[in-house]
Amino acid sequence: MPLKLNGSCHCGKVRFSADSHAPVPFMRCYCSICRKTAGGGGYAINLHADKATLKVDGKSAVYHATLDDGHGGRRISTIERHFCPACGSALWVYSPEYPELFHPFASAIDSELPKAPSLVHMMLSSKASWVEPEIGPDDQCFEEYPDNALEDWHCAKGLWID
Repeated sequence: MPLKLNGSCHCGKVRFSADSHAPVPFMRCYCSICRKTAGGGGYAINLHADKATLKVDGKSAVYHATLDDGHGGRRISTIERHFCPACGSALWVYSPEYPELFHPFASAIDSELPKAPSLVHMMLSSKASWVEPEIGPDDQCFEEYPDNALEDWHCAKGLWID
């Protein structure tokens, strides 16, 4: 049975719940978007949850980041970053390219979460100069994206919850 995630913003105006088969907070993202919108330690941690089970009490606001288009211009990201319009707390990320999933920020989860046996540090090429990643002996590091997805990592570690 999947783990029920219960989350909320700081002021309590937005609360949400969803089921997760992959609830271990293991991947730290150092990209500038995560760092600036949700990363108090210079990174953000996203979880993996089933979009069909998402229940929201209150109304979140949505931010679409502006990205370099690779040709000297800018484009708007399709990824939705949900946050509380009252207190600004980062809540979850949703990508229409993966409509069955959404990714709550671990920092917004009120439920007890399992402890990760090791971490994955991604987008290290984008980290701020002041950030000193705490890299453990079994951690994996990637300048850009990791080799495995959230689901793959959980399955490989025996942490996928059926």
